[in-house]
Amino acid sequence: MGDVLAEGYNVFNTNKSPEGVIKYLGAPQDVIGLIQSGKLGEHILLVRGGTTTFLAPALSMGAIGVITMSGAPESHLGILSREFQTPCVMTAHLTSSDSRYVVGETDDSHFEEIARELDGKRVRLDCTDHEVGRVVLAD
Repeated sequence: MGDVLAEGYNVFNTNKSPEGVIKYLGAPQDVIGLIQSGKLGEHILLVRGGTTTFLAPALSMGAIGVITMSGAPESHLGILSREFQTPCVMTAHLTSSDSRYVVGETDDSHFEEIARELDGKRVRLDCTDHEVGRVVLAD
């Protein structure tokens, strides 16, 4: 399977295994810039939360995969990823770290660590398990 860098909730089962370079999108202008670059299909999109509504245009325009650092499959991005059949791993945590997201208790260092570790890495999403979605280092 390759090195599993992160795991989280699998939003829906799919045999799609998108591969691309992780791109952290922290603000609406980041999404607009990526869409305008014409390189949307080359990236797995990393965002902080499952309620990140500014990612919706990217999903409707063909995003190949999404990773969130918080949120549940029932959240906004979970619903949209199912609607657009975009593989999505939610509340991802690094397999090399003990840091986990806890509602109301997690500080920014948790999110910064994940973004720093994953941004720019070429990965494949594995969403074949009913419960666990995996972010796998691409060969």
